[in-house]
Amino acid sequence: MEMEQLVAKIADEILRKLETQGGLKPAPSGSVAGMIDHTLLKQDASEEQIKKLCEEAKENHFCSVCINPGYVPLCYDLLRGTGVKVCTVIGFPLGATTTKSKVFEANEAIENGANEVDMVINVGKVKSEDWIFVKKDISDVVTAVHGRAVVKVILETCLLTEEEIVHVCRICKEAGADFVKTSTGFSTGGATPSHVALMRKTVGNEMGVKASGGVKSAETAREMIAAGATRLGTSSGIAIINGLTGTSNY
Repeated sequence: MEMEQLVAKIADEILRKLETQGGLKPAPSGSVAGMIDHTLLKQDASEEQIKKLCEEAKENHFCSVCINPGYVPLCYDLLRGTGVKVCTVIGFPLGATTTKSKVFEANEAIENGANEVDMVINVGKVKSEDWIFVKKDISDVVTAVHGRAVVKVILETCLLTEEEIVHVCRICKEAGADFVKTSTGFSTGGATPSHVALMRKTVGNEMGVKASGGVKSAETAREMIAAGATRLGTSSGIAIINGLTGTSNY
């Protein structure tokens, strides 16, 4: 089977399984394009680049654009009524801000038009095994935006042991987060199929798993989807879709 056909087949199987078991499904339903958060988080991203990002997201029917909070109002205006969501990042990229700061940032982002917020955990607190803090940090953000936005929790898996990944995933599930996410893309490494598979195994089918960081090709996308990812965070969405051109469902 051709690689691109396998991508579509795996994506369809995951989507059907999630639907039948009450899990989350990407939109538009049944497409790899609809699993992509089209991402531009560079410090020097210009307004023109953000506008181009939004146009590409509309043209390719991506799930969302993922941008820094300062560009949420612009993206909201550009994407209103298109079906493309506005996703932003909270406590990014270190996750070391206070919980109150994260809650404020999340609330402000939603007020400005964000549909989804990707918050970074406090990795230092994980390393310190301060699990009470870690859970409260996540829970407070989830509680603050409940019913108004999807919450994805960024673990920064390249900095964690497998045991820590499992522990944090369980905390995210208990806290009511919607997704666990691998990486910011700003640390020492990005998503790996093994980490995605471990996250999927830990959270089951009740939560989404977002692979981000280093997802730059159709082949990498295939590997992440096969490992259990239901969302892909990437600045290479166009290249991925071009790599899938010719399939009946991408």
